[in-house]
Amino acid sequence: MMSTLESRIDQGVGREPADIVLKGGRFFDLVTGELIASDIAICGDTIVGTCGDYQGIEEIDISGKIVVPGFIDTHLHIESSLVTPHEFDRCVLPYGVTTVICDPHEIANVLGTEGIQFFLDSAQETIMDIRVQLSSCVPATHLETSGADLPIERLLPFRDHPKVIGLAEFMNFPGVIHKDPICMAKLEAFQGGHIDGHAPLLRGNDLNGYLAAGIRTEHECTTAEEAMEKIRKGMHILVREGSVSKDLHALMSIINERLSPYLALCTDDRNPLDIAEEGHLDYMIRTAIAHGVEPLAIYRAASISAARAFGLRDRGLVAPGYRADLVVVDSLENCRASNVFAAGRLVTDALFATRKPVAPVGLDSVKARTIKAADFAVPVSEGEVPVMGVLPGKIITEYRRYQLPSSGNQTSLDLERDIIKVAVIERHGKNGNHANGFVQGFGLKKGAIASTVGHDSHNICVVGVSEDDMALAANRLSEIKGGFVVVENGRITGEIPLPVAGLMSLEPFESVRDTLHDLRKAAYALGTTLQEPFLQVAFLPLPVIPHLKISDKGMVDVDKFMLIG
Repeated sequence: MMSTLESRIDQGVGREPADIVLKGGRFFDLVTGELIASDIAICGDTIVGTCGDYQGIEEIDISGKIVVPGFIDTHLHIESSLVTPHEFDRCVLPYGVTTVICDPHEIANVLGTEGIQFFLDSAQETIMDIRVQLSSCVPATHLETSGADLPIERLLPFRDHPKVIGLAEFMNFPGVIHKDPICMAKLEAFQGGHIDGHAPLLRGNDLNGYLAAGIRTEHECTTAEEAMEKIRKGMHILVREGSVSKDLHALMSIINERLSPYLALCTDDRNPLDIAEEGHLDYMIRTAIAHGVEPLAIYRAASISAARAFGLRDRGLVAPGYRADLVVVDSLENCRASNVFAAGRLVTDALFATRKPVAPVGLDSVKARTIKAADFAVPVSEGEVPVMGVLPGKIITEYRRYQLPSSGNQTSLDLERDIIKVAVIERHGKNGNHANGFVQGFGLKKGAIASTVGHDSHNICVVGVSEDDMALAANRLSEIKGGFVVVENGRITGEIPLPVAGLMSLEPFESVRDTLHDLRKAAYALGTTLQEPFLQVAFLPLPVIPHLKISDKGMVDVDKFMLIG
């Protein structure tokens, strides 16, 4: 719903009735921090009047309620919500998230430019404003096998698309610091535009060199100390609270009025079950305020500060001339949306029904070889064995070493110390790679869990106690064209097919949410102590996050950026 410049002026002045007027409420002024009693006049997709009285063609009574700007999720991968962009739109927009800045990095690593085009086509249809950062690291590293390769030549045709903001999270920070030619070509092409960062634990002069490349935003801070150094050096910090990575509490001390212009919020990522149980960015806002954060600081981070960090100058305030992305809440503290307006449109089921569908892609992307139990054997080696140490609520894994028991000429797992097997199997049909290792911290006592969601290259990742169950789980993923599978004692006890690039469901988000609930119960029956075991599995093959990971090529010492063993 667009409006002409003339009609916006006439309705703002009051010469003509506004298209929509919200009456009887107050709005939260993120400049002064005041709650101001006022009508809010909307013309088409734009706010045209505040701090006054207006007549409207349509008048909506919001007495006793507060209007805040629509929330902006500054970094996420819609694929990791396990639903398509259309279903993500329908799932998340009612929580007040009117803009998301996504990196289609996951589908790009599977399908390349076809995946990026699918997201851009979807973004043209969704009610929520989906903005796209072009995936900068496909493949993410040389330490894994990806389904695609996106050099700068394949990204440039998308650079001027109206939904594109800039270059997505630049994960290969060693490549930046050491001036890798491929990295340099991408960075040079986006100088003067927005370049998103991804540099966990990077500090000191190495951080300076990374920032000198023109990188301005960062979502990987896990401590206030790290965040403060990056803020002092000009970065805009994106405070993250997702289904696995939970940094809000660790960073809460920096969310204050003074620093709020340099902060934003992101999820990176939340699945439909967690959204249903807790919420989305609204959950972050509620939680922060409940722990003493000033409402002005957290609401700024959720909207105007986020908008300015990414060059979206048309949104983020309840003020004339700004995009009419508005959330009507009962109180600042509970942040529960009673009404949401996206570009001046009241969000309803009827509004979602106006969208045109976009055909799914990558429905036959799982091309893994058949796996046997014997493929998970790990030969005996002298001395201690590297073991990934899982940290609940973190995607960082520790580099641990243990002397493990053996049986014959094979290294065995150690249930008493919660050490089980992990494997990554190449699934793009390129080389049939298979690598085995050990992981600690899942709490599994039996069975196996397998996934085709395996950041960043999205090969099959499987953890388990039984090699037979691990093989059954891995092979089942090929049969259902991707997804998550739980196996217990030779029987499949839970699964969710994700046939769109092996990452997303074709089902409505409600069905995905309900299936995830059953899937989580099946995983808990194996003994797992992790609240969200599936995304934790998905992050085990992520060789850009410290300290020890696994890819289809072997165990990866991330600190040294090299394969081991």
